[in-house]
Order: sequence, then C-alpha cells, then structure tokens
Amino acid sequence: MKIAIFLPNWLGDLVMSTPTLRAMRRHFGPDARLVGIMRPYLARVLAGTDWLSEQWYFDPRAEDPGLRMRAVARRMRAERFDMAVLLPNSVRTALVAWMGRAKERIGYVRYGRGLLLTGKLYPQRIGRRVAPAPVVGTYLALAEALGCGAESPRLELATLESDERSADVVWDNLGLRKDRRVIILNSSGAYGGSKLWPVEYFGSLARRIVEQLDHDVLVICGPKEREIAREVVRLAGRPRVFSMAEQPLDLGTAKAVIRRGRLMVSTDSGPRHVAAGFNKPLVTLFGPLLPIWSENPTQHATHMLLQLDCIGCRRRICPLGHHHCMRDLTVEMVYAEVVKLLKRDKSSIAA
Repeated sequence: MKIAIFLPNWLGDLVMSTPTLRAMRRHFGPDARLVGIMRPYLARVLAGTDWLSEQWYFDPRAEDPGLRMRAVARRMRAERFDMAVLLPNSVRTALVAWMGRAKERIGYVRYGRGLLLTGKLYPQRIGRRVAPAPVVGTYLALAEALGCGAESPRLELATLESDERSADVVWDNLGLRKDRRVIILNSSGAYGGSKLWPVEYFGSLARRIVEQLDHDVLVICGPKEREIAREVVRLAGRPRVFSMAEQPLDLGTAKAVIRRGRLMVSTDSGPRHVAAGFNKPLVTLFGPLLPIWSENPTQHATHMLLQLDCIGCRRRICPLGHHHCMRDLTVEMVYAEVVKLLKRDKSSIAA
C-alpha cells in the first residue's frame, strides 16, 4: 500500500494527529509506505518517531515552485498512490489529491469539496455550523474509516540525539538547574492577540514561582516572540528566570527543552501540545477558543477559563476591546493551579 497523508498546517494540530498516525502504521503494517505531506516549517515535529516512511513538503505560497500544488500533484502521479487521507479540511488539499490521481481520497466533506472525495465523512453540525468536537477525535475517526482499530488519544512525540545535545547547550549556557525543577512558560500566540495573557502577568508569575516554589523558570519563544520573552524576564526581575531569546530556536531544540521541563504554563498555542506530547503537566489559559477543540482525557492538564458571555468568540483580536477573558485570569488564580499540579506531580522529581 502507498498512502499519502496530508498533515495539518499548524504545530498543535500536527501533534494532535499523532494518535491517528500511530493507528495507521499499526493497521497497515511495517511494509506500507506512508508518506506525510506537510508544511516545511513543521519538518522536525515528528523527528524521532517511526510512523511515516517519508515526509514531503507542500506550501502553495512557497517561492520554490517544487513545493506548490502542481509540483506535489505531479509527484503524486508518479508514485501512483493507492490512497490519500486528508486531515486538513481545505479544498486545496483535496484538489491536490485529485490532481495527483490517488485512487481513494478520504476526508471530511467541508467547504464544498465533497465531489473531490471518494471516501466521505460528515462532521456533526448544530444548524449550519460544525459542532465543537475534540480535534484528536475527528482525526481518529478518519483512521477508523480506514479500518484501523481503536487507538488511545494519547499524544506522542520524540527527540533526536542532536536535539538533546542542543538542549544540553541551552542548559549550560543559561545555568539551568539539572534536578528537573524547571517550569516552562509559553507566552506565544500565533493565532492573534486575543490569545495572549498580559506580559506583566507572566513576569509576576515567574517571580512567584522562583521565590515561593524553588524552581527555575524558562520562557520559551519563537523567532517573532524574542522581545516578549525578554520582557517577561525583565519584569520578573529575578536571576533564576531565563529566556530562550538568545538560544537556538529550531523545533528540535524546543522539543528537547520542553521535554526537560517539569511543568508548562501556556497560552492556547502550539507549544502546549508539544508538552502534552511528552506527557508534561500543563496549565493552559483559554479565552477566544474553547477547550473542547483540544480536549484529551490522557493529559495531565488544567484548563483555565472564565465564565463570560463573550468567551469562545473565536476572534483573533478582542472585538469588545476589553480582553477580559485574559486580563481577568489573575496571577493568583494561575499560580494556585501551578501549585496544585506540582503537588500531584511530586513523583516526577524522584523519577
């Protein structure tokens, strides 16, 4: 069997697809050729796992014409795939699979692409809108439609030896303690400003963790969030609060760094799913998107969500201008949840 799997375009969604990849490899066996088709910037996310036989890169807006739709479809035609499984709901992925002449094309009927599919799944709806449902479950339903057996929704990631060596350098550069008493803060939010917790709150939380919980704090960031990470460190004003702003920011290093942390406090963004992929306790700050989309019973997670009329608005910028969903989540509230998770996780220090 030759199977092309169009993978999600966002970091968190790709991590949430790992149970489906695990189920497909188990069902189709070691001899099946499973080719993951994905965005180039996500190339390192699945490194260290063995579900995919090969990774191809697809970016319809890339400067390199070899990454665009026609080139990927032409490559698919040459390979003669038996099947294409479409995890994203875009018309574009269905069109590439159709142009690539995959014999079967399985995905959800969304955005008018049903005519391009041979195997069709229909999302549950409330009126005309798709009903909120955990993304992990919707991906696993695709695997079940292929005949795969029941699979745990547990997210799973791995690191390479080179990733761990890079994390060693970060630990040495910053002088982070090596007894696992390091709490990771993630203040990023590529979705938009509505997901961001105030930077001064992160600074205050970092200071309290260092002073009262005897842990180091490491603020992670992407290339576009260096200034925010530096500002958290400045506002914390304590020598045991560090940032990744001057350290390697590739995904492999980020995975290894997150794997070494004891716990993460995060906005609702991609890195929190990486933490879940390494089974790390997690406090997530929700506002514009509801937790149900990323709900997973296997995670050691606390979802912080205020009961507001405007909660779950799904807007990238607060349409009301007050941003109460994030600003009214106080430092004291978040700190209390960190303490609870640490008490439940005492065994991790001894492990």
